[in-house]
Parts: sequence; structure tokens; C-alpha cells
Amino acid sequence: MKKWFIVYAPKVFNEVQIGEMPASDEKSALNRTIKVPLSMLTKNPAHAYSNVFLKVSEVNGDAAHTSIMRIEQSHGYIRSLVRRYRGIADSVVSTTTKEGRKVIFKTIVITRSRVARPKTTGIRKELASLLQTYAKENELSALINAVIEGKLQADVAARIKNITPISKVEIKKLEIH
Repeated sequence: MKKWFIVYAPKVFNEVQIGEMPASDEKSALNRTIKVPLSMLTKNPAHAYSNVFLKVSEVNGDAAHTSIMRIEQSHGYIRSLVRRYRGIADSVVSTTTKEGRKVIFKTIVITRSRVARPKTTGIRKELASLLQTYAKENELSALINAVIEGKLQADVAARIKNITPISKVEIKKLEIH
């Protein structure tokens, strides 16, 4: 006989109820991955292109509590940003937060026109230094809120626009380990 468990979001999302899932016992419910649209958690339709992957980390009775594994932009959304005659700078930055949690940022910077390789290299270096300092100064919950609200992307764009005009800065994926 399977039992139904009520799944709750992490504290960052005010532990709202996500849904229910069947499992034979508490042990089989642990470590399951659940994909949830970010717009469902934040009640903001602007977050329709983002997905949050949650992992069941704790089960108490009928309640299954989750933790965030990663936040990811949909592939179609990222493809819609890339146009002809634009420059693209992809970057992967691995760092740790203030409390020692490892995070990996996978970012994309889209410029208004094509750019030479030295400018792309400069964008990547500036992006890496900014993300590493931002992560080391903030806790994980503040970092997640900054990514969701777009504050981190705005800070990056403001700092990189001195190198070349920027069209968009997006964090394609934020992995939390």
C-alpha cells in the first residue's frame, strides 16, 4: 500500500505546499527530485521560463520537506534571447557561499553587437570575479533571492557595460551542492 505525502517548498519560498506524491514508506520518499515552475512558487508570471528542481530532504509523518538543488532557465527562453549579429559570452563559475555551500553559476551575457575575443575574455573575467565576491559575501538564501529577483543580473550588467554595450545577462543555471 502506498501512502500520500504532502510536499512543501524550502524556507526560501515560505514553505508553501507544492503538491502530493505517493510512496510506499518514508525512506522511499527521501531524495526524490521534483521539478516545479518558479512562477508557481513566487506567484509571479514573469518567472514562467524558470524551473526549480527540489530534492526531498526530510520526511516527518505525512509532510515531505524539500531543499533546492538548482534553478534553471528553459532552453526555449535562452534560445529566444540569442539573435543574429549579437555577441555571446558563456561562463561557468564555481564558488562557495558565506556559510560554505558550493554553488555553480552557468551564465550567458548577450551583447548588442558582435564583439572581439579580447572583449569576450574581459567579460568572462569580470563576471567570474563579481560572482565569486558576491557569493562569498552573502548567504545562500540571499543569493537565491538575488537571482530570482534579477538583482544579481542587474549588478553584473551594470559592471560589464563598461567593457561593451550589453543586451541581456541571464543566469542559465544555478546549481547548489
